[in-house]
Amino acid sequence: MSRLNFRLEKVASGSRARATTFRTLHNEVQTPLFMPVGTRATVRAQTLETLEGADAQILLANTYHLLLRPGAEVFRKAGGIHRFMHWKKSVLTDSGGFQIFSLHHARKMNEEGAEFRSYIDQRKILLTPEASIEMQKAIGSDIMMVLDQCVPSNSERSVCEDAMELTHRWAVRSFKARGDSEQALFGIVQGACFPDLRKSSADFLTQIPFDGFALGGLAVGESKQEREDTTEFAAELLPSDRPRYLMGVGMPIDLLEAVHRGVDLFDCIIPTALAQQGEAFTSRGHLSLRRSVYQFSDDPLDPNCECPTCKRYSRSYLHFLVKCQEVLGWHLIGCHNLYFYSGLMKQIRKHILADTFLPFYNEMRTRLSVEDMDNPVEKQRVRRRKIVRLELGNYEVHSSPQGHFSIRQKSSGEIMHSVNDPVEEARRIYVDQPRLLERIWDADNKDSSQPYVIWDVGLGAATNTMTAIRAIERAASIDANSIKKMRPVRILSFENDLDSLRLALLHVGRFPHLHHGGPSTLLKNGKWKSRDLPLEWKLIEGDFLSKLSDVTGSELCCPDLIFYDPFSYKTDSSLWSLEAFKALFNQCIGRNVELYTYSASTSVRSALLVAGFYVGRGVGTGPKEETTIASSGPHGLSERLLDREWLLKWERSGSRFPPGLSDQDRPEVESKMRLHPQFV
Repeated sequence: MSRLNFRLEKVASGSRARATTFRTLHNEVQTPLFMPVGTRATVRAQTLETLEGADAQILLANTYHLLLRPGAEVFRKAGGIHRFMHWKKSVLTDSGGFQIFSLHHARKMNEEGAEFRSYIDQRKILLTPEASIEMQKAIGSDIMMVLDQCVPSNSERSVCEDAMELTHRWAVRSFKARGDSEQALFGIVQGACFPDLRKSSADFLTQIPFDGFALGGLAVGESKQEREDTTEFAAELLPSDRPRYLMGVGMPIDLLEAVHRGVDLFDCIIPTALAQQGEAFTSRGHLSLRRSVYQFSDDPLDPNCECPTCKRYSRSYLHFLVKCQEVLGWHLIGCHNLYFYSGLMKQIRKHILADTFLPFYNEMRTRLSVEDMDNPVEKQRVRRRKIVRLELGNYEVHSSPQGHFSIRQKSSGEIMHSVNDPVEEARRIYVDQPRLLERIWDADNKDSSQPYVIWDVGLGAATNTMTAIRAIERAASIDANSIKKMRPVRILSFENDLDSLRLALLHVGRFPHLHHGGPSTLLKNGKWKSRDLPLEWKLIEGDFLSKLSDVTGSELCCPDLIFYDPFSYKTDSSLWSLEAFKALFNQCIGRNVELYTYSASTSVRSALLVAGFYVGRGVGTGPKEETTIASSGPHGLSERLLDREWLLKWERSGSRFPPGLSDQDRPEVESKMRLHPQFV
């Protein structure tokens, strides 16, 4: 029996949206509900008066951070978090599972739990399911969460399945550790975007009498459509007589979509985090108060809002505070955003109970996606396009229908990262797939003092390298002490025509990955070095194949990882030839080297195989179901290796030979393919 006395009041017609009520140890809760995030027993830049005024019914606090400071004893002495922070309503505590996900470069995982070093005093912390529940008991939260392992939602199936099964074992241990405590406990359904894994997870966890269930492992890498589809599928698998909680989501439109799919509870840092950047959510659209259009505006932030900010302050004053980076601006805009989220949830609940939710949903889908109605951003963009030159040399700026900007080569018509968001594609193929951060922070690597060398073949607009650099910098910023354990990183970018990067830097507003000192310094000096991290970036200008001998004089310059991203064979034929891959393989002999490329063509894969590489299937991206991974040996590819079934398809293919191969060389290639150790 649930500890929450849960009651399902109404399900909207034509939707799965639900209005529910349940009672915690401190108050009655009405859903749908957004929970402000108070990680360290405080919602950043906000007072309890703000939260009470916004009618926050539950605050979310984080077990991991509160374990490190102030610690369990402080909460025990204070009588729990409610007396400690003088909060009269409910508190939900995250278990620390998100830190297992976000600090993956700074923790060690095993069956027992996750081992961290405290960012406060460097002592070792072993976070087990039992330790997490014990800390949540000391905190005295109304709702506790089981410890889980979350992985990026675009991870390989085997990785997602292993994480799901570990989450199940930890869920059983967490439930036993809860014992007879009156605090409610939620299980967390994992399984990424794989429907069968989500079903397996829900089937397992619903056999345990949890008081509610959360959907974890979303908003961590998947597309918006994937998140919504998975939410709808997974929510339907959960019991109708328990609360449903979607963790870490999100924007107002995301909340509306998830309610429509049957979710009751949400949390996210967005309302206050974006407030710090001057971003506000209003009935007139999404406003960025950094824009100069508000400099002389006496209008309230939102004419339809009754929050303290809108009652007293003008857009002009808020614009001034944001430009000055005054904390008061963060506070006032954050206060408004929390009122907006709370008001949206109340509107949704009212329409569900009145059975008018579906028309309300259809109307709000459009309204919540609009920028400032009074000062549309798009009008300014149109004016700029008339006067700004969007080409340089053989390149021009290309705008996709999805709103992403890329670089197009005019002579060939080829577009760099033509379909997807360029940064998202680079992250998926060249950062997450090779587990770059894990390699750089691999504590067990005996060569940790030696540089980790990345070759970036085809610099282009520097999307791949800057995505990697930003990922490294972001990981190091989470825990400054991890820098001491970081392996030095050296990146060598090869490019024979720098106009694509020069053009992108002329329009840096369209290419946010270039908001960094590295690219411009690289163009000016041929190299860039981080001031804070052991991270260097060097430019090798000219033909890649002719430059190979220039960079291999030192053993340290041989690569560990290769981003292989030149234009296609039609444009850069020499870089996709058998001779090119042979020359590249010769540089890899004696080292464990992996190469990642966007191409999945049969002829390219056969060229890599004949050159000596082991070849496997890479992650899909955009319209491509697969990309390609190559390795100097079978290490690291395991289940992804192309198998004999692929070899049989290769033998039937009309484009099975490496590009540019002469007829007299084809018998030798066929022999080498069939005798390749990968297939034998």
